[in-house]
Amino acid sequence: MDRVINVKSPAAPAGARHAWVFGASGLLGRRLVDALLESPEHARVIAVTRRPLGREHPRLANRIVAFEQLESQLAGITCHDAFCCLGTTRARAGSEEAFRKVDHDQVLRVARIVRQAGAERFVLVSAVGADPAAKNFYLRVKGETETEVAALGFPALDIVQPGLLLGGSRAESRPLESAARLLMPLVNPLLGGSHKAWRGIDIGMLAQAMVALTRSGRRGVYRYTYDGLQKLAARGGSARPGGALTAPGS
Repeated sequence: MDRVINVKSPAAPAGARHAWVFGASGLLGRRLVDALLESPEHARVIAVTRRPLGREHPRLANRIVAFEQLESQLAGITCHDAFCCLGTTRARAGSEEAFRKVDHDQVLRVARIVRQAGAERFVLVSAVGADPAAKNFYLRVKGETETEVAALGFPALDIVQPGLLLGGSRAESRPLESAARLLMPLVNPLLGGSHKAWRGIDIGMLAQAMVALTRSGRRGVYRYTYDGLQKLAARGGSARPGGALTAPGS
């Protein structure tokens, strides 16, 4: 059933920006919501989730939806900046088909919804190494998703391609990922040059970089890897992209 938490929050001033966050209950999504609420750019942050976030804030609206009715339940809501943190793993999804339904089908559906809602900027969380021609299934799906979202013609599309996310803890157990996260701080200094993009990145830094993108004023399609994300987080949006620049809608 569609519900809105904090319905008593004051209405946003005329002309103020509204941000939508999909995947707001996940490891990165929770941190991103915090970062958005700590910054002054958005009068309203709308967290789109299946279950209540369990937190209150004057500028937070928690839109609880059934994903099969996503279009109708989000109709009529103002959107300026949209963030997509949706994602799963092959192991958690149970099959390649189930994984693709989340990381490709649902992401593309969200992108179409926010594009229809007039979003001026879409920030998509992908993965380092994403490539539609990749032999690795995970990276190939990520690359195909990037390509199809770019074809929707957002005025501004920022694709962040992080390595392993460091910091925080997931609700579900992922033993191999947990082991990798323990080792990654030791491995990071060894990854230099062309391998620097594969460094693990702190989720707090990634969230700050994503918020900084809304201050950048850039238009077109940009991809950011570790170096670009680190600079964005440090400089509040003045960093150069960490990847290739593509013409809008290409």
